Amino acid sequence: MTLPLDQQTVIITGAGQGLGAAIALRFAAAGARLALMDYDTAALAETTSACGGGAIGIQVDLCDRAATSAAIAKTFGQLGRVHTLVHNAAILRPRRFLDEDFDSFFRTFNVGLQAGFQLARAVWQGMQDNGGGALVFVSSRSGIEGFAEESAYCAAKHALEGLCKSLALEGAPFGITANTITPGMYMRTPMSARNYPAELKQKWVDPALLTPAFVLLAEQRLQALNGHRLDAWSLSQELANAP
Repeated sequence: MTLPLDQQTVIITGAGQGLGAAIALRFAAAGARLALMDYDTAALAETTSACGGGAIGIQVDLCDRAATSAAIAKTFGQLGRVHTLVHNAAILRPRRFLDEDFDSFFRTFNVGLQAGFQLARAVWQGMQDNGGGALVFVSSRSGIEGFAEESAYCAAKHALEGLCKSLALEGAPFGITANTITPGMYMRTPMSARNYPAELKQKWVDPALLTPAFVLLAEQRLQALNGHRLDAWSLSQELANAP
């Protein structure tokens, strides 16, 4: 079901800064109503204000099941049915496996997978009743490869990839698409600033340049894009250069 963003309500997680904030600003400019979720109250408030009156900010700890359920209830209460979910929130704090403890491992894992499941499960029935909707899960190379000192992050992203593949199959008969999308390019974000070596910081780009790919997926302009793992940088460049 192709639906312009100005007729959509969209949830974006991790919307306080970085890629999430860039997506929020792009969607707001297109006229979408937005439920913006983030743990960082100050960053969230800044993004929400920049997005204008069509956006609400919901401070939430997405590793907490009860808090996530409350955030979902607030979204439905204020904005109604959701047409697109962009689950972008993630935690990446590299540490040796022997330094990883249960709480830190599952905080990272639950923000990625548990919240992804809860949010998708909450919006699914409405999408099905409405004739379709888009689930967009932000992944990374860590979703298909292993990296030292990223046991929790890699586990979360690998699991998110598997969840997406299953949801794509189940959602297809109802017009619900599910895709993972990776940045595909080094981005200038606070997470990158903490984790990138100096040579990669010489290559990074503004995350706003990756947002056209998210618009395409949210509007479901290509229904065949379902169950795919996409590269936001390449797809956005292709869209920008299209006649």
